[in-house]
Formats: sequence, C-alpha cells, structure tokens
Amino acid sequence: MKNSRRKFLKQAGAVGLAVGLTPFISYAKKDSKGSTAIEQNDPTVKAYNGPYGEGVPITMAGYDYSRVKPLADGRVTVEGCQHRYEVTSIGPLNNHAFFGPQKRDVTEIGLIPYILAYTDDNFREYTLLPIPVLRLFRHKSIFVRTDRGIKTPADLKGKKVATVGYSSSGLTHVRGILQEEYGVSPEDITWISVEKDSGANLTGGVSNWEKVRPEGVKIIDAPEGEDESTLLISGKVDAILHPAEPKVYQERNPLVERLFTDHRTVEQDFYKRTGMFPIMHTIAIKKETAKKHPWMAKAVFEAYGKAKKVDYDYMRTLGWAYDSLPWYGQEFNETRALMGENFYPYGLKASVGSYEAAFRYVYDQGLSKRKVSLEEMFDKTTLNLADNI
Repeated sequence: MKNSRRKFLKQAGAVGLAVGLTPFISYAKKDSKGSTAIEQNDPTVKAYNGPYGEGVPITMAGYDYSRVKPLADGRVTVEGCQHRYEVTSIGPLNNHAFFGPQKRDVTEIGLIPYILAYTDDNFREYTLLPIPVLRLFRHKSIFVRTDRGIKTPADLKGKKVATVGYSSSGLTHVRGILQEEYGVSPEDITWISVEKDSGANLTGGVSNWEKVRPEGVKIIDAPEGEDESTLLISGKVDAILHPAEPKVYQERNPLVERLFTDHRTVEQDFYKRTGMFPIMHTIAIKKETAKKHPWMAKAVFEAYGKAKKVDYDYMRTLGWAYDSLPWYGQEFNETRALMGENFYPYGLKASVGSYEAAFRYVYDQGLSKRKVSLEEMFDKTTLNLADNI
C-alpha cells in the first residue's frame, strides 16, 4: 500500500470525524430506562449511569452485549477504577480511536482495521488486550441469487459480489475462509463496493480502515444510491457478502438464499476441524493509560471475565425461561457439549489460532504490508492471562 493511500485514509478519517463524529461531551441526560444519551452530533452514543467502583477514573466504550452489560451497567467494576461505559457502534468506535480525540482509556475495536492501522500507518496509541469480545462464525455471511447456479463456493469464481466495507473484520474473514477452505481467492471474483448498507445498520457506518483495497483485485464502486440489496435484485451482482443480513434476505425475497443453507452444521464442522471461533472485535487499552497504571490492563481483563460469568450464570439458570426462543436451553447445552463450558473464552492461549488466522488473512489478501506477530500486538502484562470460568 502506497504512502499516499495511507495519508488519504488518515485525512479522510479526520474529516469524517469533524463533520459527523465529534468527540463526546461530558454531560448527559437520563432517559426513561436509566441510561444516558451523550449530547453530541452522534445521537447513537449512550452511556450508563456512572462512575462505578473506586479509584482511577476511566472511560470505556463498546457495545453492551449480554456478556458485557454487567460491566457496562456497573454490576461488575474494574478493580482500582471508577469506570464510565459509553455504548456506540463499531464505525464510530474505530474512528474515535484511529482518527479522533482518543479520549477513551479502554475501547472495543475492529480487529482487522486495527491490524491495518498498526501495520500500514504505524498506529500505536492503543494496544490490544486478549479479550475477543465479538466472535462470529462466517459461513452464514454469503448470500447468493437463486437463479445464477451458485451451489458451492467454487461457483463464485468469475461472479460479481457486492460487499459493504471490503476490509472489514467480518468480510476479510469470509474471504479468508473461501480461500483456505475452498480454494476461491479474492482475485477470482469481481467485487462491487457499496457505501450504503440495506440491512439493519449495526455498524454505525464504515470506517476508513474498512475501505482498504489491495492491488491485483478487481473492485468497482457501485452506482450512487445503490446498496447491496438493490444490486442483487436488479441482477447487477450475483451474490453478497454481508456482516449481518442484507435487506433482500431479511424480507425473504425468493431471489436470494444463503450459500450454506445449513450454515450451523457447516460452521460446527469448521470448528471441530480447526478449533477456530473467528474474532471480529477485540478490546484495546490506551498505551498512555497502561503505561501510567501498569496494573490496569490485568484489572480490565478480569472485569470483562467477571461480566461474562454473570451472563453464563444467567443462561444456565434463567435464560431458557426469559428468552423468547423455544429451544434456547437445548441450543445452550449443545453449544457447551461442542465447545466446552467456557465456549466464549478470553485470553491469548485459548484464542491463539483465531487471532493468528486474522493476522494471516490480512497479509495473504494483500491488505497489510507485513504479517504481524502475537507478541507485538498485545499488552505484555496480559499475554499469559486466562479467564477462570
């Protein structure tokens, strides 16, 4: 990747932040549910009431997944800290860390964008903690037109495929799986890049490190105003790679189906063979904060583990009754039977293969200029930590 490209990404990120992603303002208003919305230009950012705990004041940010919510709402605290937790989505999270004011001491961050910023722009303001806070199997993310004869991954060769954010964590994993498991390389496909996501926008927008385009791969910008669903409906593309579900699939349009219709079985087989549970987002700590308080990285790691244990305990005791899914309990038990009691593990040792796969995918797909090592990417005090669940 050329230096001019890296400078463009950084400048574009700064401009995006200036026009729509301003830093948070430190006062907030309570809503009817007890959370607070930050008064700023980004109305999606919210914060739970805080601070919680005693000690060094810190700001944390990320999604409030069920495995994180006990930390977000203060039921779990970070030892030695008063923490405040801001809730927002991955686009703003990435832009705040890479291009923005960097006010957050601990933040959820996209793994692939972080690797790209680290390798290609010498980004060092934050360092990773081995807390893979969002993991998703990715065979489910390939959607195809039902009239194009696409029955196997090999049938994607020579086809046009729409994507939302070419170098996002989710889609980079899909391409890595296609290449390593099925022999379909990115160069075998013509990619149509869209800026507009037709599905439920869980990402809050595509950050600049999710728009990196490698040399030797054919990537075409979609016509203005088109999204991945309209492209597929009109026949301009044959398939979609999507981090969640495109609108055309959500509406159960007969023109589209998943390539792997029984993706659960395929993904379980993938796990049995490889031991990989793909990592989309991880946690990062500001280097300045970690240097000033060398004990904090470990304390943060332990807090995320405690919050996850609260979620596990809920699933074991009440989840089956409170959740609307009728076979929730069976799914929970079958997942534990396959993946173990701690099926969502934190710690480098438990997830080393999944982290290494992400590093490998980025390099093999020509997105990064070098392959990174585990030791250089993580806070040194957390390399040997494991959660005791």
